[in-house]
Amino acid sequence: MSKKIMSSCFMKLFYALVLLLSNAAGPVLSAEIKCIESERQALLNFKQSLLHDYGMLSTWRDGDNNTDCCKWRGIQCHDETGHIQLLDLHGDRYADAQYLEGSINLTSLIDLHNIQHLDLSNNFFLGSHIPEELIGSFTNLTYLNLSYSRFEGSIPCELGKLTHLQYLDLRNNYLYGELPFQLGNLTHLQYLDLSSNDLNGEIPYQVGNISQLRYLDLSGNSFSGALPFQVGNLPFLHTLGLAENFDVKSKDAEWFSNLYSLTILRLDSFRNLGSSHHWLQIINKLFRNLRELRLVDCSLSDTDLQSLFYSGSNFSSSLAILDLSYNMLTSSSFQLLLNISLNLQELYLSHNNIVFSSSFFPSFPSLVILDLSYNNMTSSVFQGGFYFGSKLQNLYLLNCSLMDRSFLMSSASIMNYSSSLVSLYLSSNLLKSSTIFYWLFNSTSNLRSLYLYYNMLEGPIPDGFGKMMNSLEVLDLHDNKLQGKIPSFFGNMSRLQILDLSNNKLNGEISSFIENSSWELIVSEICS
Repeated sequence: MSKKIMSSCFMKLFYALVLLLSNAAGPVLSAEIKCIESERQALLNFKQSLLHDYGMLSTWRDGDNNTDCCKWRGIQCHDETGHIQLLDLHGDRYADAQYLEGSINLTSLIDLHNIQHLDLSNNFFLGSHIPEELIGSFTNLTYLNLSYSRFEGSIPCELGKLTHLQYLDLRNNYLYGELPFQLGNLTHLQYLDLSSNDLNGEIPYQVGNISQLRYLDLSGNSFSGALPFQVGNLPFLHTLGLAENFDVKSKDAEWFSNLYSLTILRLDSFRNLGSSHHWLQIINKLFRNLRELRLVDCSLSDTDLQSLFYSGSNFSSSLAILDLSYNMLTSSSFQLLLNISLNLQELYLSHNNIVFSSSFFPSFPSLVILDLSYNNMTSSVFQGGFYFGSKLQNLYLLNCSLMDRSFLMSSASIMNYSSSLVSLYLSSNLLKSSTIFYWLFNSTSNLRSLYLYYNMLEGPIPDGFGKMMNSLEVLDLHDNKLQGKIPSFFGNMSRLQILDLSNNKLNGEISSFIENSSWELIVSEICS
């Protein structure tokens, strides 16, 4: 065998051995990867700037074999490099009561150059600003959520450098000033929510450059001027939320019609909506494809509603959610609402001027949620055997001046949908008789949430109530005039999680049947 052949065979064997060893060592080497020390210190410095973390960052500490920050809560590192890619510290100020609090030092995170996902939503960062130098250095970010965390100040123009960003949520903060035109550089952005801040000035036309945008919500701000026609260049936009009075002209109806993917339109506090022929024309053109339409606090009257949906050819078969809360509608609008869509699943009519009568109320066979709160129900709406629909799950009748007679005579009507009813809100009415408890467990056996607070209910809670209503998860009876002994059956309601008996005239021991229970109990001032 020649030396050349022997050399060739040797080299092949050598490379095969190297490849074999590298493959075998690969998983071991990856398993040894730990977080970068500079990034670990950045996290500890961030924690140090907080006033409270309420247990959220209990794993963020030195010692006790806990130095690998890739194993800390809310952290995800790259499998090979160890660099932090994800930081998810979203809080929950209500259910879990876990959130971050303090005027935080966000610049302490500046060493996290490789981060792609940052979520600091639902925390309490009162007085904190969004630092320009920090945002400008996070050029790999694809997801940024700072919503509901009480950030202050302006939106830094450096956001325009995050050209990989696909999701940006800054809603419900205290941000002010004009919207930076550099947002137009975010050509990969699909979700943009700036709602419920105090932003002002005109909407920059560069927003129309974000061609991949699917979701845009600018409501709850103080923008002025016209909505730029370049917004019509967003072919994938399916959700648009606006508020206050953007100027529109007849030509705007044309570019609005280019939003052929739009299925959700929300217009809040457009006080001149009814008098604006151009807005009515725009909505009417879009209406055929809409699945959700919210016209809240727009001073709409029955006549305006009629003008809005004047053309029968544009009535929608796709509309599933309609919110007309906080307007000036009366009973005359009901028949028109029925004609709008037979497929309505959610209908919100709270805070209007509706005086209910069964002769005015149409049937909505697909309805799942119905909110009639803050209207007048002292008439005979429940006595005509009218039919909400067999699919109704959530019924809101708060503050409707509902009295015992008009409600209890409605048993035959409400029995029509009682098998599907899951949540019933009857709070802040004029209900007095505890007979309502008997009615409830004879007609709504699948109920999970029952709210009867702020009524005038008198007498005892009947013993059979707990046995028949054992599906209840929430029972709120606070601020009534209920009397007698606290029923022991509460201890047998295995699904009950929240029980509020406060501010009644009940008496007796409650501790004997709630021992070892996971309920959230509110029983203060239950005795007279």
